[in-house]
Amino acid sequence: MKRRDLIKRVGLAAGTIALNKPMAAMSAVNAHKKQKVLRIAHITDVHIRPEYNAVARFKKCLEMIRKDNVDLILNGGDSIYAADYNDIKKERVLELWSCWKDSMALVKDIPMYSVLGNHDMWWQGKGDELFGKPGVLKMLGLQNNYYSFDKNGWHFIMLDSNHPKTPGMLDDEQWNWFVHDVQSHQDKPTLIMSHYPLLSCTGITDNKPGAIGPFKVEGSYNHLDIMKFIEVFNHNKNIRICLSGHVHLLDKVWYNGVSYLCNGATSGFWWEPGDDGKSSYKQTEPGYSLLNLYNDGSFDDEYIKYETLIK
Repeated sequence: MKRRDLIKRVGLAAGTIALNKPMAAMSAVNAHKKQKVLRIAHITDVHIRPEYNAVARFKKCLEMIRKDNVDLILNGGDSIYAADYNDIKKERVLELWSCWKDSMALVKDIPMYSVLGNHDMWWQGKGDELFGKPGVLKMLGLQNNYYSFDKNGWHFIMLDSNHPKTPGMLDDEQWNWFVHDVQSHQDKPTLIMSHYPLLSCTGITDNKPGAIGPFKVEGSYNHLDIMKFIEVFNHNKNIRICLSGHVHLLDKVWYNGVSYLCNGATSGFWWEPGDDGKSSYKQTEPGYSLLNLYNDGSFDDEYIKYETLIK
């Protein structure tokens, strides 16, 4: 090799090393900035009951969640099937909650935070300890029907969408608490969970047969007070994620910097044979979502079709 060629090669190598050093340093800085701080499983609309082998099937779901090594479980409501119908007796309510407790014993060492679904409340036993929202709080071990908490640098707000008169909105007392709570935690990225979606496109895709536009979206598909929420979000940029369920359909809406995740039901078609002959509801298979939360306020998520994976 000629001396001149050798010098060129040495120069190129030195230049490559010089270029790689700042790139490596930049990568190290980025890696230091963004770190995963939480791994979460979001289950919703479990609708647990003794029929359709639901308990055994749900336990397989929970076994998968255990293997996912999550830090906590968020339960989006409609835990049982279903206490709110007019003909439901106390014995049936106790049976449903017994199925729930039997199942959740598999993950008793994983912290779980729940909200109330519309089918969780038993309205026939006025005066009974299981009546209404207090009965659900008792069964889920909750102190209040709405609350917040902090975990690993993130703030979590758990809402009760079950307005006493109209589904899919907050009463005045809860609304005032919510605004104050958001404003008091502007230094933390925030995740909100409700049973009814705050904002979702499923109100269009799941519209009633024969309906024609313009679509009228009920509060069970989009919160009736969504514009109030959006106004709060516009003034408080700490909101990152709004989780929900209720519709049994899977969608994502991104609006003004906030991600609205309406996740599919863990029970699919209420554990019954669905439109695919298995348990899907309008092509959304039974599942749960895994979310990774990062210290910079970002996140990623994946919907796990657990029954497909088991088979």
